Amino acid sequence: MRKLTTVVGLVLILALGLVATVGRPQPARAADGDNVVLQWNEAALQAIRDTRPLPTVAARALAVVHTAIYDAWAAYDPVAVGTRLLGGLRQPSSERTQANKNKAISFAAYAALVDLFPAQTQQDAFATQMRSLGYAIDGSDASTAATVGATAAKAVLDYRRGDGSNQAANYADSCVPACYQPVNTPDSIVEPNRWQPLRLPNGNVQTFATPHWANVTPFALTSASQFRPDHGPAISVVKGKPNSDYLKQVDLQLKYSAGLTDTYKVISQYWEDLPGTETPAGHWCVFAQWVSRRDHNTIDQDAKLFFALTNALLDASITAWDAKRQWDSVRPITAVHWLKQGQLIQAWAGPYQGTRTIRGEDWRPYQPAGFPTPPFAEYLSGHSTFSAAAAELLKDMTGSDTFGMSVTIAAGSSTVEPGAVPASPVTLSWKAFSGAADQAGISREYGGIHFDDGDFEARKAGQDVGLQVWYKAKTYFNGKAVPKT
Repeated sequence: MRKLTTVVGLVLILALGLVATVGRPQPARAADGDNVVLQWNEAALQAIRDTRPLPTVAARALAVVHTAIYDAWAAYDPVAVGTRLLGGLRQPSSERTQANKNKAISFAAYAALVDLFPAQTQQDAFATQMRSLGYAIDGSDASTAATVGATAAKAVLDYRRGDGSNQAANYADSCVPACYQPVNTPDSIVEPNRWQPLRLPNGNVQTFATPHWANVTPFALTSASQFRPDHGPAISVVKGKPNSDYLKQVDLQLKYSAGLTDTYKVISQYWEDLPGTETPAGHWCVFAQWVSRRDHNTIDQDAKLFFALTNALLDASITAWDAKRQWDSVRPITAVHWLKQGQLIQAWAGPYQGTRTIRGEDWRPYQPAGFPTPPFAEYLSGHSTFSAAAAELLKDMTGSDTFGMSVTIAAGSSTVEPGAVPASPVTLSWKAFSGAADQAGISREYGGIHFDDGDFEARKAGQDVGLQVWYKAKTYFNGKAVPKT
């Protein structure tokens, strides 16, 4: 029944004009008139693009920056409380000026960013931004607003130093309860249910990215496994025999591969969010920037919006990676090679070759050659979890599922088939946040890096995450929160 729903849903998506374009547009840079929350969000996104952190690490960085910003802002609100010091930084009404909010937010953002991105190039960029706003970073500014911002950020950073992410060791596997070891090798599929690290074209072998992420302290979740599905991946191999779902999931994957039109390739490419972009979490911050400009948000609204959104993205990363580590599930590239070895299949044959008859062991996802599949397990889909959580949060924060964003991508901008895909410019448009999230999910199936099951279960988990974060964030907004220890 769900397969029929998937097909029908896809038809509706295309009919409604919710079609993505190939490649990535130039990300929206800070616009004239943007408030300081948007400016610092963009600074964080640019640091992510430049330093290429893992998706989980990027989500955490965004949450840390915007929590520091929110806590500094809350000191100038008569009701809201911060996450660490609650109302301890509350300023009198005479101090609640726009100028003081701007300064406190900027000092908080700056302190958080220099801690998260220690490379000198990034440090220089953050310092330049402070100077462009008219703020001194040499310690000479002893104003109350500067102190509020720095104090709020320090409290957040101190809390996050022991959050299980292992930032001090560059987010390496913290070995609690035990360091991850793959069952399969790049050259041998010992267990066809499990993730296989691939040998890349440059000779490097993939390492499972942040397998310890379920240890990270969440914002609103009661535990990393709170929204873990009550069952594992549908695909299963028992005593060397694949179950019927294994066959169905692989066959659906090959059906998508053989049927890759320009539109489907476009959808796959737009949502990739590969290293060098703002990553899946940052992608939704770009969307939130657009929403802020659409709605003419005040600094007060954006301090709350980005605080809630980025913490939803953090909790989504914890939820997805909890499941990834729990089941260590096989990616489509490994499953197809194992199941279809020695068989002839119809599938996309590679750049500029279209659909042909190829050997099963030669199948490849619709991905750039240097990034054939992400370096971590399949179930649950990270993109789907991130996107469903963000869409739910944005819907709740704005009071409507209405989105309305669109962007046009030039012909031939594909990173897989440059010059050929798409054949003509294609416009991306979404009527609803939920439609954008659904498209993000299905894009991973078109791209050949997620199964239908891993996508749809992740959408459900992500929506639950978004709701949970929304309920928690409201307790800070209305001043009723209790600090988390």
